[in-house]
Amino acid sequence: MKKILALLALSLISFTAAAHGPTPLKVEKNVTIKADPAKVWALVKDFGNMQKWHPAVASTKLEKKGDEIFRTLTLKDGRAINEKLRSIDDADMKVKYEITTSPLPLTDYNAFMRVSKGEKAGETNVQWVGRFYRLYKLNPPIPAGQDDETALNAINGIFDTGLANLQKVAEGSK
Repeated sequence: MKKILALLALSLISFTAAAHGPTPLKVEKNVTIKADPAKVWALVKDFGNMQKWHPAVASTKLEKKGDEIFRTLTLKDGRAINEKLRSIDDADMKVKYEITTSPLPLTDYNAFMRVSKGEKAGETNVQWVGRFYRLYKLNPPIPAGQDDETALNAINGIFDTGLANLQKVAEGSK
C-alpha cells in the first residue's frame, strides 16, 4: 500500500511540474546620459509624447477614463500599442505602465522607467524594466513566433532603440 501511495504521489508531482505554463520573462536595460536628470525626467514622464524620443513611435494619443489614463502608441509601421498608466512618481522619478493590447508577441506586460542622478555631475542614469510572458501560455509544442526568445527579442529591440534615441535627444538639445 505504501508503494502505491508513493507512486501516486510521484506521478502527481511530475504531472504538476509539466503543467506549470510559461516562466515569467524580464528585460532590464540601463543607459547613462550626459544631461541633467530634470531634463531627462521631463522627457520620460511625459506619458503623452513618447514619439519625442522613441524612434518607432509616430504618434501618441492620451485618453482619460475615470481616474485612469491610457495611451495609444501608433507605430511608424501603422500598428498600435495600447497602454495604461499605473503611476508617475516625481519624487522617485519613476513611471509605471502596462500594455493592455498590442501586436507584440507577448502578454501580461508591466514595466517601469526610472531616472536617477548619475555618478558624475551632469549625468543621468535611466533604467527601463519590463516583465511579461511569451504570447503562447500553454505547454509545448509552442507555435513559431510565440516563444520566449521571440518575446525577449521584441522587448530588447524596443528598449535598445528607445534608450539609444532618448540619449541622443537628451544630449543633443542642451
